[in-house]
Amino acid sequence: MRIARFKPIFWGALFFLIALVLTFITIVRENPFLEEQNITLPPQAGPTIVQWWPTETPTTPGVPQQPSPSPASTLGPILIYFAVAIVVLAIILFIVPVSVLRLILRAIFALLFAWGIFIFFVLWIPAAAALAIAVVAGVIWYLIPRVWIHDIVMIFAMVSVGAVFGRFLTPWTSMIIILILAIYDFLAVRFGFMIWMAKKLSDAYTLPAFVLPQAMSEWNAKLKQSSVTRLVEETPSEREFSILGGGDVGFPLLLVTSTYFAYGFTSAIFVAGFSFIGLICVYWIQSAFLKGKPMPGLPPIAALSLIALLIVTFTGGAFLY
Repeated sequence: MRIARFKPIFWGALFFLIALVLTFITIVRENPFLEEQNITLPPQAGPTIVQWWPTETPTTPGVPQQPSPSPASTLGPILIYFAVAIVVLAIILFIVPVSVLRLILRAIFALLFAWGIFIFFVLWIPAAAALAIAVVAGVIWYLIPRVWIHDIVMIFAMVSVGAVFGRFLTPWTSMIIILILAIYDFLAVRFGFMIWMAKKLSDAYTLPAFVLPQAMSEWNAKLKQSSVTRLVEETPSEREFSILGGGDVGFPLLLVTSTYFAYGFTSAIFVAGFSFIGLICVYWIQSAFLKGKPMPGLPPIAALSLIALLIVTFTGGAFLY
């Protein structure tokens, strides 16, 4: 009996599209949910503004004041956070034995995945029910580390991260973050750091990426299966699985969300479409020029997203209506 096989581009594109759809479902519900809960959040600073450091808005007696943008939305602290997180993670992966990493990282990932699922469902159902679903999903992922379960919770995690943090950031703040991380992504892959980190994380069964089987029968494979943990070491011809980094999906969702709250639904769709084309370019470049070797995904995605955002910014999104 012949086993159905699909190229990584099929699953990568499908997951990216699903994540985009779920993101739009989420972001159109955010403001109504906040109003229902009487929650007031700081607004975006403005579509084209990039704030590097938190500042206080001067007050004028007798003049109503608008809420100041959240300090968490300023670019400087965000970049420092990413830099520190990368360095700390690298030190932990280098020092801590894999046996210990499995316990610590799997618990952290289970909590993060549960958080992502809670954020999505709490917009639609009572908080208690959303929390119950989130806890069950996190426990299932922790106890039953199957590929299909991992990919499902990864989608919800990326959607929630993009929808929550994109609500605070301006489009150009999001874009600069993506461009800087695209440079890091290129250098990390070029000098082997990303491959080393992926190997350590896969050994700990906590790879922060979508695991994409080539054979349909492998969807039920365990994350600790040797063919999964060794996928970064195998040659393209031997590989039964490929991976799509969570950041290659999550950061475009961040930009799509911030574009939606700055320019509206149609402009966000436009940026999402260009981001998707960027993902397709990743697979085309990898297949045509790298023969399946590891490739940083963010640079092409960032380039196409930048083009889209430039068009939206200089037209104000008016050409889309």
